[in-house]
Amino acid sequence: MISITHYCTIHNIDTSFIHALADEGLIVLTIATDGPFIEEEQLPDLESYTRWHYEMGVNTEGIDVIRHLLDRIRNMQGEMHNLRMRLNLYENGD
Repeated sequence: MISITHYCTIHNIDTSFIHALADEGLIVLTIATDGPFIEEEQLPDLESYTRWHYEMGVNTEGIDVIRHLLDRIRNMQGEMHNLRMRLNLYENGD
């Protein structure tokens, strides 16, 4: 687990942004006696959200929309891949 305080210090961001992401349900914080932490598996998403917010000015609601749309795109790409594979089976007569 990574300390939110440590992450914010390294990336020079405000902890309130991390808490806003957690309030929006975009990340899950683990609260310990020495502060909030985030699981390492969530770091790639957190880094994306941080870039979107600080480099592009996207608010937490916008981040949620972008995340949802990217998930839908990935799902559709997977469906298209599966449909192409099935179509190839029919076309090749296998």
